Amino acid sequence: MAKKRVSKMVAKKTGPQRPADSRAARAELKRVDEEIVKALHRRAELARQVGQARPPADDKPLLPDDDEPWLDWVESRSVGPMPRGTVRAVFREILSGCRALVRRLRIAHLGPYFSYSHLAAMRRFGQEVEFLPVGTIAAVFEEVHAGHADFGLVPIENSTDGRVSDTLDMFTRLPMRICGEVELPIRHALLARCRRDEIHEVCSKPQALSQCRNWLAKHLPDAQGVEVTSTSTAAEMAAKKPGTAAIASVQAGVHFGLEVLAERIEDNPANTTRFSIIGHESAPRTGKDKTAMMFHLEDRPGALADALGIVRRNRVNLTWIESFPIPGPDRAYLFFVEMEGHETDPRVRRATAALRQKTLRLEILGSFSVAPAD
Repeated sequence: MAKKRVSKMVAKKTGPQRPADSRAARAELKRVDEEIVKALHRRAELARQVGQARPPADDKPLLPDDDEPWLDWVESRSVGPMPRGTVRAVFREILSGCRALVRRLRIAHLGPYFSYSHLAAMRRFGQEVEFLPVGTIAAVFEEVHAGHADFGLVPIENSTDGRVSDTLDMFTRLPMRICGEVELPIRHALLARCRRDEIHEVCSKPQALSQCRNWLAKHLPDAQGVEVTSTSTAAEMAAKKPGTAAIASVQAGVHFGLEVLAERIEDNPANTTRFSIIGHESAPRTGKDKTAMMFHLEDRPGALADALGIVRRNRVNLTWIESFPIPGPDRAYLFFVEMEGHETDPRVRRATAALRQKTLRLEILGSFSVAPAD
């Protein structure tokens, strides 16, 4: 009998402790969440006061890079088990929601909702903005130029396919400024409402089909590739058409009720698209900036080398250069370049002034902070 009483006493001491600790932890979680909610509302009210204190004449929308120094500071203060990228993403939504209390931004982007351009826009602006999906890159520029959108987001370069010529072409046509950039890892998924062995066609935009061609040749060699205007359009088609699969984002698949048959099917695991944010003026200097410009050189031997020599002598680092043909019979070219530094930095100003003397045309496309790494 004594042994039984001892075993019961031990059970009382050791058995119920985990559930008791769990209940205490859950109660503490509720208290912490209540504090977070109160702090969010307090922050929103302070943000509203700051926004309303701006001069009445200053009705310009806040530039997207205004958030970046603040997010950098928040991320630097993050010490604990939560990944810094997660902390940054959470505060991105907080800033988006607080800004909307004063003025909701309108953002033009390419493609329907849950296209990669839409995902990039959400990544940069958060979800408390008004998204304006349009059908072409030209339409993004036109909406911003006409004042129908505060900012636009356009793809400028893909790590697999290179430059986006439609975007470069529009910079030659409309006087827009680059005021930010977003780098979005492109993760393609095969989406459908049928089994993989029932697929007879795969639809997506041409770039997505190209970026997955090796995977498709290996896993779906008999399926026909069908080009459409966007990955989201492809997902919508796959939702309606039996035997049709789409290459699109997982988010697009969730939106259209598709099953994810395969993930990460892009041939290049480092596949990334860089997007430019366009507006009417450059972003303020942050100390981690780039400046974009385009210039036209006279047609003579060594003209490009002379131009690049100016950049080198001023100790400015070029990070990107692309040539773009000017329409016409003369086979002339514009050069698009990006360099480290802000257009107000002394070295960049000296280099720009010297380049103007060597070019037929030079336009600064804007200065903006470097996109944060993942």
